[in-house]
Amino acid sequence: MNTFGQAAILGLCFGLLWGMGCTLAIMYSIYLAGYRKAVKESLKPVKPERYSHVLHAILTKKAMKSQRKIEAAAARPPVEPPSQSPSQS
Repeated sequence: MNTFGQAAILGLCFGLLWGMGCTLAIMYSIYLAGYRKAVKESLKPVKPERYSHVLHAILTKKAMKSQRKIEAAAARPPVEPPSQSPSQS
């Protein structure tokens, strides 16, 4: 009975690791296929509608973010330089 328990635990560990490895391999292959398609679409002379839409959304988001940074910097009071005392000269 003692050897059965060890074998069961060993089989469970190997099965779990094998299953996780297969899952990661499948997820990686799906990721690569999507990446390849995106690169192919970006190199086409006439861009697909979805590519143009996503690119426009990204550029709009970046512009809004930089605009918010500019507005936040303008709203802050200016920082005064430290005054030099005569002992520092």
